[in-house]
Amino acid sequence: MGGTKRGPGKRRAQGELETTVLMTLHEAPEPVTAAWVRERLGDDLAYTTVVTILTRLLAKGAVTREKAGRSFLWTPAADAAGLAAHRMRQVLDGESDRDTVLTRFVSSLTDDDEQLLRSLLRQAGEAGPEEGGVSEKRD
Repeated sequence: MGGTKRGPGKRRAQGELETTVLMTLHEAPEPVTAAWVRERLGDDLAYTTVVTILTRLLAKGAVTREKAGRSFLWTPAADAAGLAAHRMRQVLDGESDRDTVLTRFVSSLTDDDEQLLRSLLRQAGEAGPEEGGVSEKRD
């Protein structure tokens, strides 16, 4: 997975590097080191940058790690669907007008997808926050 070339001074979009690191982990045949991830990114990133991103992903529950000698082996915590959900959440987190983004997203769903979403929200609401359901509290 080669890195994306950017001109001088060009910055990544918010969450882009996290998504790239997660995608790289999903391509790994087994748990891998940060050095392995850095090598695959091919983007001249500092090793410490890769470790920082992996540590942030660990704090978010997106990856797991296990001690292996003096380093860690990293694994994605979710499957491809979980990765897609993580990317969707990153997009939403990067927007200042969450209400409008969610409204437009829901209005663009097919009828079947909208029904599925309604059903999932109902189930999550019935579970309650302590069981992983929808919380009443808003940030």
